[in-house]
Amino acid sequence: MPKMTGAQYLAEALKGYGVTHLFHVPAILRRTMVELEERTRVDRVVTHGEKAAAYMADGYARASGRPGVCGAQVIGAMNLAAGLRDAWLARSPVIAFTGGRAAATKFRGVYQEVDDVPAFEPVTKFNATVDNAARIPDMLCQAFRAATTGSPGPVHLQFAGNEGQLDAEEAEMELRVEPEFSRVPPFRPEPDMAKVREAARLLAAAKKPVIIAGGGVRASGAGKELVELAEKLQIPVATSLNGKDTIPARHPLSVGVVGTYSRKSANRVVKEADLVFFVGSSAGGMATHFWAIPPIGTPAIQLDIDPATIGRNYPLKAAIHGDAKVALKKLAEAADASSAASRKEWVARAQAIVKEYYAEFASLMDTDQLPMRPERMCKELSEHLPSDAIVVVDTGHSGMWMGGMWDLKAGQGYMRSAGHLGWAFPAALGAKCGAPDRPVLCFTGDAGFYYHIGEIETAARWGINAVILVNDNRSGNQSKRGFDRVYGGQQTQKAFELWGFNEVNLARVAESMGATGIRVEKPSEIKGALDRAFSIKKGPVILDVVSDIEAAAPLAFA
Repeated sequence: MPKMTGAQYLAEALKGYGVTHLFHVPAILRRTMVELEERTRVDRVVTHGEKAAAYMADGYARASGRPGVCGAQVIGAMNLAAGLRDAWLARSPVIAFTGGRAAATKFRGVYQEVDDVPAFEPVTKFNATVDNAARIPDMLCQAFRAATTGSPGPVHLQFAGNEGQLDAEEAEMELRVEPEFSRVPPFRPEPDMAKVREAARLLAAAKKPVIIAGGGVRASGAGKELVELAEKLQIPVATSLNGKDTIPARHPLSVGVVGTYSRKSANRVVKEADLVFFVGSSAGGMATHFWAIPPIGTPAIQLDIDPATIGRNYPLKAAIHGDAKVALKKLAEAADASSAASRKEWVARAQAIVKEYYAEFASLMDTDQLPMRPERMCKELSEHLPSDAIVVVDTGHSGMWMGGMWDLKAGQGYMRSAGHLGWAFPAALGAKCGAPDRPVLCFTGDAGFYYHIGEIETAARWGINAVILVNDNRSGNQSKRGFDRVYGGQQTQKAFELWGFNEVNLARVAESMGATGIRVEKPSEIKGALDRAFSIKKGPVILDVVSDIEAAAPLAFA
């Protein structure tokens, strides 16, 4: 068996798994970084913060379907763990490397000594220490295996030494790469056909069924199969935020995003349904508006790759365990197409509800008001984004505006923060690294953008060509309603201190950091700004779009 250093092994193995970028804050695995330069084409992207590195790896993973890799030395490990929360919530395959305590100096008060391993336990599928160079091969294989199998998720390997100096040690190691675990999904478990036939029977008998498609459909690449089943049985389709890109917004069976950050039409349709089919969705609080839509007790079917998820939140009439793509195909084969005719009125009802939604918000989507309304912003994006764009969206108002108001077309992708404000900007940079041939647009607010504004310099330094649209209302105005409430229902200057910001020209800030900055103050300027932004082929573009500070996203229909 050949002898090599841990660094040599890691470089060759990461190359073998198809890793193209490693996002990190120095210094972690220093010798590995040199070997990556000499042996591979892996870009070692140095960020300005550990959370940003984790978010970039997360965006890379969601855009590419391959595990994203990030790292930090021991003193930054807890920051990296905090950055894995979003990947954990969104079930994204991220592999985190950190340095850790060496056996020879444990419990002696060595510089920066903290046991970081427990911090990773709540946000990883696999959390382990590597204390011997000879263990690097099997532990790295297990990391990729855990990150990609079943319901994907983050993993953590801590290498001995505050910077992971274990990688400088030699051991007898045979290169071991398991290519099936280099992307999601590595396996496609087949469902029990008896369960599939029971679900098909229930769908055929239902008069007003609806499908709720979640992130599992996206991870499985099962959008085509989902739409084919819906068309065969004439069943309206709602999606969670994570499943938004599984069906085009203007498909005649699409009713929009359901739940809390949602489109009113989707909530209305789901609330009227007599059977709900959750596909690749955990039926969690956000997708169901805290289990109000549909109400608990509504007859339900659930299909998921994670058996522990099935039936957790709703009593079920039928349960299918398996990969979404395989199971939906088998379900379509077993489905009774003749039952579709019985749902003609239901489909017409769903389409009418969708038309009512567009009519209700038409005036805001078409307005030339200044400062501009976000609804108009979303309409311009619906009409003018590239047909193959990946859109990366922050949480809060950004998620509400784009989840509900932006019409996604076939061929476009959608990724959203699972709960962390500030995620979208670094995640969009990672997404561009993972899908370099596709246009990437980030939609965030100035409150979210400020979290990691220093990563403008990172993107400029590495030439990462993402377009970052900042809905600049000079505030974190999603908080306004809450502060109005606790201040007695009336806005005051003291209340404004808790959610308002100074006015800053973010386009000029971007220019000072080496990016392209474009200030947009009128709705009529958005198309030209987008055209210019996507024509720039190197480096980031910051679109500073000035909007109405009083504009609040509509609350969920319940």
